[in-house]
Amino acid sequence: METKFYNNITVLDSVDKGDFKAEILQYNSLTGSKDPAIARNLHYTQMAGMHLKQVKVTLNDSGVIVEPGALYFHKGNIACESNIGGVGGLAKKMLHNKLTNESTFKPRYTGTGEVFLEPGFSHFLIVKLDNGSVIVDKGIFYCCEDTLEVGVASQKNISAGLFGGDWFQTRISGTGICVLESPVPMNEILKCNLNNERLQVDGNFALLRSDSVNFSVERSSKGIAGSMTSGEGRLQTFEGTGIVWLAPTQPVYNSISAGSISSLAAAPYNRNNPA
Repeated sequence: METKFYNNITVLDSVDKGDFKAEILQYNSLTGSKDPAIARNLHYTQMAGMHLKQVKVTLNDSGVIVEPGALYFHKGNIACESNIGGVGGLAKKMLHNKLTNESTFKPRYTGTGEVFLEPGFSHFLIVKLDNGSVIVDKGIFYCCEDTLEVGVASQKNISAGLFGGDWFQTRISGTGICVLESPVPMNEILKCNLNNERLQVDGNFALLRSDSVNFSVERSSKGIAGSMTSGEGRLQTFEGTGIVWLAPTQPVYNSISAGSISSLAAAPYNRNNPA
C-alpha cells in the first residue's frame, strides 16, 4: 500500500518506469517548531523561497543505489545488499572514492516497497539515460536505478586536469534513472545542446555533460597579451555533439556565501520602506 501524502507535500518532479519510480517531494511549509527562535529562522527561510525536499523511490522487484547515509527509512519488502564485489571490487571502489570524492560503498536496496532518502534543503535533479553515458561534477551523485553503472571519468588532457578543477569526475552509464544533488534548482540550469560545436565557459559551473563531449581548458585568446587585455584567464571548453548542463547562478550564491557581495549585508529589508 502506497504511503499517503497530505496537502503540505508537493511532488516537484517524478519519473515512473513501472518497476522503478523516482519522486522529488517538497514540504510546502514547516510549522511544527515550538521554539520561537527556530520558528523565526524557518519564517525567513520560507520567505527566501527555500523549502525542505526529499527523494522518494518506489521499487517493484527492482533496486536502487544510494549514497551512504542518505537513507531515511524504507517500507515494504526491502533488503540492503553490499556491492563491494570481492577484493578486486573493494580496491576499485576505494580508488573511485579517492578520485571522485564519492563514497566508496554505495548501499543497494532491492525488493518491492518504498525508499525515502534524507530530507534537506538541497535541490534534486532527475536524469534519464537510455543506453547513454554522462559525466557529472564530483559529489553531486545522490542515487540511481541499479541498472546504471557509476564509475570514474578521467580528464583526457593535462590542461583540463590542472585548470579544470578536478582530474577525475563521476561517469554514469547505461539505461535507467539517476537523481543528482544540485547546487541550484532545475529552473536555473541552462541545457546547452551542441551539434559539432564549441562551448566556452569562464568559470567552474558545468554540472553535467554527455560523455561524447570533449572537455579541455584553453586561454581566452591565442596569446598571453590577449588574455591580459581581455581581463579573462582560462576558459573551460566543451567540444563535440551532446549536451552540457550549466549552473550560471552558482558562482553568485558562492559569492553571497563568502560575503563578497557587501551590499547584501545591509539592514533587513523593510516592506513598507524598501529604500
